[in-house]
Amino acid sequence: MINSQQKIKCPKCSELISIDDVLTHQIEEKIKKDFEVSQKIQVDELVKKATFLRKQAMEIEEAKKDIDIVVAKKVTDKISEERLVLFKEARMEAEKEQNAKTTLLEEQLRNKDEKLAQATNNEVTLRKEKIKLEEDKQAFELEKLRQMEVERKSIVEDATKKATEEQQYTIAQLKKQLTDATKAKDDLARKLEQGSQQTQGEVLELELEEILKEAFPQDEILPVPKGVKGADVVHKIIDRSGRLCGQIVWESKKTKAWSDGWIQKLKDDQRAIKADIAVIVSVVLPEGVQGFVFRQGVWICDIKLIAALATALRLTVKSVSQEKAMSVGKNEKMETLYAYLTGVEFKQRIEAIVEAFSNMDEGLRKERMAYEKIWAEREKQIRKVMSNTIGMYGDLGGLVTLPQIKTLELGDGSSDE
Repeated sequence: MINSQQKIKCPKCSELISIDDVLTHQIEEKIKKDFEVSQKIQVDELVKKATFLRKQAMEIEEAKKDIDIVVAKKVTDKISEERLVLFKEARMEAEKEQNAKTTLLEEQLRNKDEKLAQATNNEVTLRKEKIKLEEDKQAFELEKLRQMEVERKSIVEDATKKATEEQQYTIAQLKKQLTDATKAKDDLARKLEQGSQQTQGEVLELELEEILKEAFPQDEILPVPKGVKGADVVHKIIDRSGRLCGQIVWESKKTKAWSDGWIQKLKDDQRAIKADIAVIVSVVLPEGVQGFVFRQGVWICDIKLIAALATALRLTVKSVSQEKAMSVGKNEKMETLYAYLTGVEFKQRIEAIVEAFSNMDEGLRKERMAYEKIWAEREKQIRKVMSNTIGMYGDLGGLVTLPQIKTLELGDGSSDE
């Protein structure tokens, strides 16, 4: 039996008391009290009877003094026996009544225990049903969540498949565009390769012409037309009075190897033009030569030293021209000029001038390289920012619908301008 006793508070001592204990105690007290009352009544009756019998005996004794003592004793014994019998009967009757009350109390207690057990079973059943309902509810919610997860996966797969198909279509278009661009690039590279030698020579010739024009705006820089035999550029030196002081003939070469045959050809061109000085500007210099050199009556220099060497040669031609104008003998002047041009003093002057220009050019080159490095770093940082911005835009575009940013979208190549 489950011990689920109900308790009440004592109004006197405020102590919690079990109702079952109180009822049991009250019933026991009542039974005990009833038994004592009944026993007392029976005892009183016995006492009354004994008194009555004693009174009768006294009366008999008084009336019949002649009764034998034995008779009196027997009568007394008989009274005692009767009293004992009566006491036994009363006791048995009380015990029967007590047993009946005890049986009734036990029956009541048994009924109470049965009711409590039934209530407990009902409560257990209700709690089990409640737990089962909660479990069924959780199972239902779990099943719904699983179904939603399956549906979500299906939707994501469909969207991914659709996006993949669109992306594959876009990739195919991009691949085709890349293939077309690569093919066009290869065609262009092939065409450029076919005309690379001529184009490189023309570029170097134009660069030579631009350098001379920028360095000597008062002189005449005359490019030799294409298809005409001769050098590439004729440099006519003009002094402040507008008088022609002399000419420098320039030949530009941009090849992978040096050829000594260029010297004789330029000397022939020099004689044909009647130039004072001949210079070969080449990307590749003769073996063992650095910067510039005077070889076989022709100056050979690196493209970086054009302005420096041209300045030195121009000053020399102007000086010789002035001396020529002041001199009388033409042959002597030519010999003097030739001796000066081929002498150590002229070479040292040219080297000093070229070294000064070389230092200036080296400083300018280093400064240009420093700025190019800074520009390259900034350009790389800008590209990194743009790449991360485009990546973030693409990531967010895959999750939500963003407003269109034309600079971040793949357009059709058309321009609004």
